[in-house]
Amino acid sequence: MQNIKVYHYDAFSSIPNKGNPAGVVLDGGALSEEQMQEITAKVGFNETAFPLKSTQADLRIRYFTPGHEINLCGHGTMALLYALKTKGLLGDASELNIETKAGILPVRFTEDHDSLYMTMRQASPQFQPFNGSLEDLARSIGLEPGDLDEMLPVMYGSTGTWTLIVPVKSLSAFNRMQPDNKLFPEVLKEMPRSSIHPFCLETYDPDAHMHARHFSSPFSGTIEDPVTGTASGVMGAYYSRYIGGQGQDPSFELLIEQGQEIGRDGRVRVSVSDNGNTIEVTGNAVYVGEFDVML
Repeated sequence: MQNIKVYHYDAFSSIPNKGNPAGVVLDGGALSEEQMQEITAKVGFNETAFPLKSTQADLRIRYFTPGHEINLCGHGTMALLYALKTKGLLGDASELNIETKAGILPVRFTEDHDSLYMTMRQASPQFQPFNGSLEDLARSIGLEPGDLDEMLPVMYGSTGTWTLIVPVKSLSAFNRMQPDNKLFPEVLKEMPRSSIHPFCLETYDPDAHMHARHFSSPFSGTIEDPVTGTASGVMGAYYSRYIGGQGQDPSFELLIEQGQEIGRDGRVRVSVSDNGNTIEVTGNAVYVGEFDVML
């Protein structure tokens, strides 16, 4: 039996038990991929992150859901970097490069009112059209087809992890959403392993620009991701391409809210530049606790 220490941080919030919980394993260098997967399944959070040595960057990070490894995880990155920085494991470094399966990405640290923030560049935005049934899509998340905003396109998007961006007309619809994740692979014929990310332009917070929920692929072993960094990043690129229109500044910032319907209120700040081709996500994190997992 092997005892593994797991640290619990909540990302995209400074309040414990808000935002998005992530597991962080700081001493996982000797763990196999199978052991990382086993630990993540036992932890049960949407993602657990493992820092490793890199020959190409300052740090390598692997991210696992309870079901499989993923290329990039925004909230897992925030949690892990916050842990390393506040534990003094990064010294006085204000910038570093991280190696992920989505590429080598730059990260920087800033402090504001004694709070530590992490800003990470995401992978270059990609989009692909959704050609499936909008009726089946709506039903799979507990909505009626009329709830979808037909003025905007339903698109697969990625800044490191693929998700289906689904525009919804009103904020009120988000309380009615009931995802039936097992239906997703049949609905998402082009990308059956994708998650679904509905959003609207109505918000609870008057300072926010977009509201969203995030429903996991059934292959991930979870149902809903409370506050998502990579999906928020691709929403910034989507906003630039499909919402902003002509006359939009080539660089702008968005504040995205998520998690209110499930009691996990969080915020993600998305910086969009280079006419939507460069995306950065800024967030914070908070220590919640720690526990042991037996292998």
